[in-house]
Amino acid sequence: MQNNPRVEPVSSQDFAFLRADSVPPSQKKVDAGKFSNDAVLIANAILSDNGEFEDKTQIVLRQFRERINEKLVVEVLNLVKLKPELGVKFFIWAGRQIGYSHTSAVFNSLLDLLESSNNDHVHEKFLLEIRNDDKEVLKKLLNLLIGRYCKNGLWNMALEELGRLKDFGYKPSRATYCALVQVFLQADRLDTAYLVYREMSDAGFHMDGYTLRCYAYSLCRMGQWREALTLIEKEECKPDTAFYTKMISGLCEASLFEEAMDFLNRMRANSCMPNVVTYRVLLCGCLNKRQLGRCKRVLNMMITEGCYPSPSIFNSLVHAYCKSGDYSYAFKLLKKMTKCGCQPGYVVYNILIGGICGNEELPSSDVLKLAENAYSEMLAAGVILNKINVSNFARCLCGVGKFEKACNIIHEMMRKGFIPDTSTYSKVIAHLCNASKVEKAFLLFGEMKKNGVVPDMMLSKGCIPNVVTYTALIDGHCKAGQIEKACQIYARMCTNAEIPDVDLYFKVVDSDAKTPNVFTYGALVDGLCKAHKVKEAHDLLEAMSVVGCKPNQVVYDALIDGFCKVGKLDEAQEVFSKMSEHGYSPNIYTYSSLIDRLFKDKRLDLALKVLSKMLENSCAPNVVIYTEMIDGLCKAGKTDVAYKLMLMMEEKRCYPNVVTYTAMIDGFGKAGKINKSLELLEQMGSKGVAPNFITYSVMINHCCIVGLLDKAYELLEEMKQTYWPRHIASYRKVIDGFNKEFIMSLGLLDEVGKSESLPVIPVYRVLIYNFIKAGRLEMALQLHHEIASFSQVPAAYCSTYNALIQSLSLARKVNKAFELYADMTRMGGVPELSTFIHLIKGLITVNKWEEALQLSDSFCQMYTVVAIIGPIPTPQNNSAGRYNSYSPNLLTESLQSSAVRDDDRNKKSHHP
Repeated sequence: MQNNPRVEPVSSQDFAFLRADSVPPSQKKVDAGKFSNDAVLIANAILSDNGEFEDKTQIVLRQFRERINEKLVVEVLNLVKLKPELGVKFFIWAGRQIGYSHTSAVFNSLLDLLESSNNDHVHEKFLLEIRNDDKEVLKKLLNLLIGRYCKNGLWNMALEELGRLKDFGYKPSRATYCALVQVFLQADRLDTAYLVYREMSDAGFHMDGYTLRCYAYSLCRMGQWREALTLIEKEECKPDTAFYTKMISGLCEASLFEEAMDFLNRMRANSCMPNVVTYRVLLCGCLNKRQLGRCKRVLNMMITEGCYPSPSIFNSLVHAYCKSGDYSYAFKLLKKMTKCGCQPGYVVYNILIGGICGNEELPSSDVLKLAENAYSEMLAAGVILNKINVSNFARCLCGVGKFEKACNIIHEMMRKGFIPDTSTYSKVIAHLCNASKVEKAFLLFGEMKKNGVVPDMMLSKGCIPNVVTYTALIDGHCKAGQIEKACQIYARMCTNAEIPDVDLYFKVVDSDAKTPNVFTYGALVDGLCKAHKVKEAHDLLEAMSVVGCKPNQVVYDALIDGFCKVGKLDEAQEVFSKMSEHGYSPNIYTYSSLIDRLFKDKRLDLALKVLSKMLENSCAPNVVIYTEMIDGLCKAGKTDVAYKLMLMMEEKRCYPNVVTYTAMIDGFGKAGKINKSLELLEQMGSKGVAPNFITYSVMINHCCIVGLLDKAYELLEEMKQTYWPRHIASYRKVIDGFNKEFIMSLGLLDEVGKSESLPVIPVYRVLIYNFIKAGRLEMALQLHHEIASFSQVPAAYCSTYNALIQSLSLARKVNKAFELYADMTRMGGVPELSTFIHLIKGLITVNKWEEALQLSDSFCQMYTVVAIIGPIPTPQNNSAGRYNSYSPNLLTESLQSSAVRDDDRNKKSHHP
């Protein structure tokens, strides 16, 4: 690092901002900017009154009468969140003050306070207390609460609150009706939305423009575009461009493309010109339904009118034409991108080259030429290929005899940070050998060893190994994660005749013992530490002393790193002291291990001391240390400081890699700064850092958490288009560079474990669950059908089947629910009890009582069989056994209680 002239020098002063942030909270002044002094004084007065608004509290509050405003009331309600009864009393008191009236922000703060006290359900006693003081305030509050539930997609809770509002003698407002219509449209309950609309119309209300647009879109999606036009006329609305665009979107989803094109003419006839959004919607609609011929027509039409597709649409178009085998048009789209002022980047180049070279069959020479041309343009633009595509492109070039070019591509990508793996080298070496280019193959093999890449298999029949052979084997097995095998080889080396030769790739003479040297010990200690077997590694250090083998820097560094990884800082410090006693100075790897552990333990003060010591010893941080610090700061919630550090490392010409970006993206995501995460993801492409599967998984997960489901889906498509692996072997190669702890901290450890299922399935599951939660069943089903087309689906996916079946039953789509039920049982899945109940309730909802009774009877008989013969073995642990805790009566009771609840609700109110 120090010898690299490009890297800027680093001093302690550069990290001064970290020291400022490491001051313990107890030594910092209270952040006055968060809450005003008035809010703190009022909250303290209220909270010190033991739950009663006594005279003493009233006296304190009087002095704030003239200063009461929206901001102050919101702050006080936030400060007394743990005492909702006091919050209600203060809310009532504030509402009585002259010159002040409650705003939407205040109502929302009150609802936050009330919901947190009762599992998202507002207790009636608080509502009664507010009604007794001011009936109009309660009316506003309940209307706002219904709208709030609708906004979150909780239509069932919204209906309950609608019933409560009517029970109190109030009428819904126009905004409440509109919110209800919207939530039912989102949940694909068009019939219920119509009932709400009819009640709304009878009450003398018209829908607002946005709600009407959503209604018209839903009707178009169902193919009822004439009914949509009738509704628009009835509501006396004159559609604008945005309105027509929404309807065109619905028509495309219904595959009514001719009607969608006709709507363009209808727009123009009504003095509404299609804009870039209209054309993009139409183009995407055709693309989603694989109408590729129509896509060309729409694309030419929109470009002629000066409307251009976005980069993501171009990416999807290139991907679609590559999948259809029309590589020539896919390449032409790159030229169209440039003409539209949109420079091709990382994603689109990887899509095109991956599409051409990612198939098992070699492409024709003409098609491969397109990939070569795209690669030349890409290289000139400073864009890189991802690991999978480097390997595939090199393989294809070798397949047509362009060996020199294949090697050049590997070297060019290495200069940009690409690390070739065994697979990449093996494919190229195999082609070189087949073409009798043995000298070139040997050169590449030598380079492979130089880069620390372990050959897939080492086989030496009949030769007696020496200490170098043993050490190479131990090192190779350790790097491959086969620690037990490495230990066996070490034991055989030390004349343990019980270890069978057949597993060791060579014939050994029993009397031929070899004394391990420092490199042998170093390889084994490093392997044991990486496998978290630090005790065994430390025992080897003692064994070295016994046989008079002096440990070197590698051994000490490996042990320090091992102890740090398992959180044993004291033991790491002991080894550090021993290392110093034996004349070894700590290096970049030593400091890296210590700093990483200290940041993980949130010991920022000690980490900075180690950093200072490191800088004193003229040891500049490398990308690994910067990444450890950034990740540690993000985990401690100091994302702004972490980002400042990331900017600083770039200034020092130490450029972030994919792990750095992923840590920072995750940090911003956890801090709720999703826009910053998306900005960084986009930045990766422009700075030549290829995002990988883990980066996308983290980003998709954070988008789902904040409700950006369309963006999450777009990222999933982008991830698939750039040819990220669809099988576990390639997947594990993709995550090289991420250590186990980092992956665990992202919640992705199970995905990269021993499961042989497709790695993209967990990402699909996250999206499916979130689309279900948002009431967007069609999107959830679309993703499910994609998974069903995969060759391998894990047993754990059954829980997703159950969730989909339950949601479809609730949405009255019983036939589809039973289709999924049949699919699940066909693949050996076990339905949950709640799944049976929802299926039966779904049948009852659509008046299929006979089928409901048959299913109920079948379930009860199944219970009887299980009760007599015991749990039926299934792929899932104890999944069948859980029936033992249920009785047939439980099913009946559940259905009866559900029917009673529905009856009561119908008697209470006439709302839908």
